[in-house]
Amino acid sequence: MKLLLSVLVVAALWSQRAEACGCFAPPNAVEPVVQAGERILFSVKNGQVTAHIQIQYAGDAKDFGWLLPLPSVPTLEVGSDELFTRLGSTTQPNYRVQSEFRNSCPPQAQPISFGCAPTALLSGRSVNDFSTQDSGVASPLVVAASVGPYDYAVLKADDQTAMLQWLQDNRFFIPTGIQSAVGRYINPGAYFLALKLKAGASTGDVTPIVLHYASALPMIPLVLTSVGAQPNMGIQVWLLGEGRGIPRNFHHVVINDALLDWMNGVQNYSQVVTAAVAEAPDKHAFVTEYAGPSTVMKDQLAPSGRFGTQEALALRTTPQDFVSGLQSANFGVDGVLPSPVVVLLETQIPYPPALATMGIDEARFFSNLGYYLGDFRTANPQVFTGYTLSFDAPSLAQVMFEKYVTPMRAVNALFTEFPTLTRLYTTLSPQDMTADPVFAFNPSLPEVKLEHVAKAIVDCGAMHLETEQGWVVENAALGAPPPSVSLAPVALRVEVLAEEGAPTVTLDNTEAVHAAFKQPTELPKPAGASGCTVVDPMSLGLFFLLAARRRRR
Repeated sequence: MKLLLSVLVVAALWSQRAEACGCFAPPNAVEPVVQAGERILFSVKNGQVTAHIQIQYAGDAKDFGWLLPLPSVPTLEVGSDELFTRLGSTTQPNYRVQSEFRNSCPPQAQPISFGCAPTALLSGRSVNDFSTQDSGVASPLVVAASVGPYDYAVLKADDQTAMLQWLQDNRFFIPTGIQSAVGRYINPGAYFLALKLKAGASTGDVTPIVLHYASALPMIPLVLTSVGAQPNMGIQVWLLGEGRGIPRNFHHVVINDALLDWMNGVQNYSQVVTAAVAEAPDKHAFVTEYAGPSTVMKDQLAPSGRFGTQEALALRTTPQDFVSGLQSANFGVDGVLPSPVVVLLETQIPYPPALATMGIDEARFFSNLGYYLGDFRTANPQVFTGYTLSFDAPSLAQVMFEKYVTPMRAVNALFTEFPTLTRLYTTLSPQDMTADPVFAFNPSLPEVKLEHVAKAIVDCGAMHLETEQGWVVENAALGAPPPSVSLAPVALRVEVLAEEGAPTVTLDNTEAVHAAFKQPTELPKPAGASGCTVVDPMSLGLFFLLAARRRRR
């Protein structure tokens, strides 16, 4: 069994067959992490960390394994992909350009917006089989249990030999190099969480996991991640707290926005972030993509009326009517029931495995349940050989609300309980994963907004771009290549953020950036109307819109 190391390695092994997760909109240029990284939501209260972790994986179910170092014994719940879908879209930075006509050129009634970030770019064993045999070393096993589609075990991390022996005895693949990477996490009182899919589960059952554990601050074990990470792997973290979230032991970078390809939907965003982070010491840095009120996510997961009531669902006394009740109460997203709901349904309404050989998956089965349990079953009795329903609407409704609705309402409440939501992003290669980022909060830091607007200044036929930071990019045009990163530093500033007070700037590149990109006040004045080429603003605006439309296809 292959072992995926830490919260980030599962995503590093994620292939292009990402649609297996069934949860992602097409990637956006400013959200590259969905293609090569991990997404985590942390909240901290009274010495307890809650971590929602989206596990992205494509491959054989028997090869799925996950190992995570923790400072205390965790409790586990099944999470929701919908949380990350909505977090990603709601807190996604938006870079756009507005045209502005000056001097003798014809005025424009309303500025045309263009250059918005494009949206079209972008058989495990049962837990009871875990070995407790005497191998000459005391067993590190603390807890063995299951949650949702997973079997899991919590192992003591006070003896590396015992822990690795347990992994070997239980058929976890141990890659070359893990011994040295694991060593830093071996401490008395520390633990490892080992997770794998239950027997019979498929990779389509891989769902987010929620961990609750005692710790003062959240941390990502990047050193362990480095064993299986990919180059420039994206790491995206959301933090809920009393103030803006910060990387406590990593630097913070403000990118030079003159190097963004504003005119073409900032398609080079990930490359700019990677280059900016590389200017920080040891490449250990994050950028802040959003920091502000958590109310942007208020009631997005469990608005009033969603899910209906347990009593109403219990009255749906046939399997097909029960599933129809889930759909009408908006348990699903765009008509598709989430994996945790399907897992619960299958406890009483099993999916016939023979349907898989006919190209009929669980989603299709449950969306047409009346047909498959009716006419289809009559015409294909061999598919249902040995098939048994144990459907009881009241008990299934109770389980559905306890195991799915209550946790969804609980995570929805987080965005009311904690006033501030922060989104951080970085990219790192394996050789740079030499320290584990720890996160904290600083209530005195300013907000970081989602909307970023530059101006395309058209003046007598000439055009230049004025960025949000006030830099001027000459001769900007749709389709033109973005400014080369060799023109100026990619990081405007590199800072250290503490838990109180203003940032401490360790590297200020303002003067070097200024030498490459002037301020608007330094531009030469236009020569006037005489001899100017007048640009028709309507035709220019139409060109912008058509070009943007072509990019979205």
